[in-house]
Amino acid sequence: MDRVLLSGAQQFNLTLTEAQLAAFERYSQELISWNQRANLTGIIEPGEIAVKHFLDSLSLYPLLAHLPPTLSLIDVGTGAGFPGVPLKLVRSALRLTLLEATGKKTAFLHHLIQVLNLTGVAVLTARAEEAGRQPDQRERYDVATARAVAPLPVLAEYILPFVKRGGVAIVQKGQHPADEIKAAANALGILGGHVSQVLPVTVPGLEAERHLVVIQKIKPTPPQYPRRPGLPAKKPI
Repeated sequence: MDRVLLSGAQQFNLTLTEAQLAAFERYSQELISWNQRANLTGIIEPGEIAVKHFLDSLSLYPLLAHLPPTLSLIDVGTGAGFPGVPLKLVRSALRLTLLEATGKKTAFLHHLIQVLNLTGVAVLTARAEEAGRQPDQRERYDVATARAVAPLPVLAEYILPFVKRGGVAIVQKGQHPADEIKAAANALGILGGHVSQVLPVTVPGLEAERHLVVIQKIKPTPPQYPRRPGLPAKKPI
C-alpha cells in the first residue's frame, strides 16, 4: 500500500513522509478491523482502500494548497472519514469537523482520532439539516467538502449553510455533472452559491471518471435553510 500511496500522492504534488505513510497504514488497518462490526465501507482490500479512499480524498489537496494552513473545514456526510481525515493527515494544522449522522460511524471516527493522535478534529453526530441550523456551525467554515452523497440540488442545501461568505464548497462527483449543475442553478442562487469551477481529476489507479465541483459562497444563506430533515431530498429547491 505504501508504494501505491507514495507514487499516487506525487500526482497531487504531495510527498508523503514516513510518519504520514504509517498513519495511513494504521487508518487502513482500523478501517478493516472496525468494518466487521460497523459496516463502514464495501472496500476492504488494502490496495483498493489506498486508491478509492485515500488517493481519491487527496485529490482535493491541490485546491487547498494555496489556502492558509489553519483553515476550517467541515466534511459533510463523512462516513468513515473521507475525504476529511486523509486531508488532515497531510495538513496537520487544518481545523477539521467531521459530520456524520450514523452513530456507529462516528464511534469509529472518535476511535480513529485517538489512535492516530490527531488534534484539532471535532466529530458531530447529526444530520446536515440539523447541524446547519446550529449557531456554532452555521456559516463558520472556510471550506465544506462532500463526496457524492446526494444529487447536487440536494447537496447544495446540505453543505452551503456551513460555508462562510467568501468560502467554498468542494463536491466530489463521478462523470461530468453538467445536468446536475443545471438542475441545481435555482437552489444555488437561493442558497448563496455559484459554481466557479468543474475540474476533471485523475486518481492514479482509478479508472472511473472523477470531477470536483467548486462552489463559491457569494452571499449568506437565508435563515429558513436548510429545511427540516428529509425535506431537501424529498422536495429539492
